[in-house]
Amino acid sequence: MSPGTRRKDAVELAAGYSAKHRFYEKLGILAGAGLFVALCVRLALTPPLSGWFVPLAALCGMLAADFVSGFVHWAFDTWGAVDTPVLGRLAIRTFREHHVDRKAITRHDFIETNGHNIALSCVMSTLGLLFLMGTPGLLATFGAMWALCTGIFVASTSQIHKWAHMDTPPRFIHLLQRARLLICAEHHAKHHAAPYDRNYCITVGWMNEPLRYIRFFETLEAIITWVTGWVPREDDIGKEAALASLAEAEAKPPPVPVPPES
Repeated sequence: MSPGTRRKDAVELAAGYSAKHRFYEKLGILAGAGLFVALCVRLALTPPLSGWFVPLAALCGMLAADFVSGFVHWAFDTWGAVDTPVLGRLAIRTFREHHVDRKAITRHDFIETNGHNIALSCVMSTLGLLFLMGTPGLLATFGAMWALCTGIFVASTSQIHKWAHMDTPPRFIHLLQRARLLICAEHHAKHHAAPYDRNYCITVGWMNEPLRYIRFFETLEAIITWVTGWVPREDDIGKEAALASLAEAEAKPPPVPVPPES
């Protein structure tokens, strides 16, 4: 690693996991579970849709959760610091710890691993319940099913991420990873390689290539840097390494599409 890379102290970052944070995660799990059950019950009382809507809602939910995981992951990897008000201790600290100790996540218990994401799934469950207010039609019912599926994958993302860092994940999970139905270690390893600016999506990873092809995160970073002067990943990898990465990104030509094999 170049000078200035990964300067944070893993022990200090791990110690930042406070009793207040754990209490918040416990409340998030209770709220997430309660809203999830409420949405399932409400959907059960709704006139059923044609059977093909269920796998379509699951597929759309998986893709949406993969994008959300990538956007949140990118935002907290790229901007802010541990001392950023509210978000620093609530979220950014965890991302910094993971980058200096990738195996730390494999030692976290269920609450520390999943509490934050289950709390985040409350947004999708609430949206699903809003879709079903009044007398829902076909589109609203499908929207609620999509929200339910998205919420399931959002709530599971940190656990899926944990499995990707385990030396020997459960056999069934390993089969799903090999089938590319969950993010696998090989695909996710590219995120942890210099210059640490790719493969942010960590649910299934399907959105990584499309987002990279259209330079989605690179464009957002360029806009934010132009407006604010902030340097992407400065707090994460150190100013020297971040500036070098920024200069490399600015000099890099856009990706060239590879024609499919005949």
